Amino acid sequence: MGRLMLFVALCVLPALVSAGRLISRPFVLQGRVYCDTCRAGFETSATTYIAGAKVRVECKDRNSMQLLYSIEGTTDSTGTYKIMVTEDHEDQLCDAVLVSSPQSDCASVDPGRERAAVILTRYNGMVSDNRYANSMGFLKDHPMSGCTQLLQEYQEFED
Repeated sequence: MGRLMLFVALCVLPALVSAGRLISRPFVLQGRVYCDTCRAGFETSATTYIAGAKVRVECKDRNSMQLLYSIEGTTDSTGTYKIMVTEDHEDQLCDAVLVSSPQSDCASVDPGRERAAVILTRYNGMVSDNRYANSMGFLKDHPMSGCTQLLQEYQEFED
């Protein structure tokens, strides 16, 4: 009987405690949304940041890829979003995903820059509650003037 109680105390109780995924200190996921004004496929000195863009955090089961968690946020005047995530997503694949842009001339998603993988667990050695996602972007319908010269400047530095 004593061994059974020890087994319950060491194995079952910790599992029950960690089963509740709500966490007392939420994660703050932060990133930026930009308008690729030169259609370069990356941020340049001519890049502008989009206020009012919608971003969603999605977490999926690692095996079935079933969506298990989703929450949306909106960028501020600097194109920065901060989304509070109140659950630990230890074994899930989580991404920040572009939803929409309020700028009609910069509303096409930049392929390859429409999502950013994020880690939303405390079981990986990270101590901070802050998590940062790579910038995500939309493409301007037409490159603005001066982009050819700007992109040539970037090529001058290539080896």
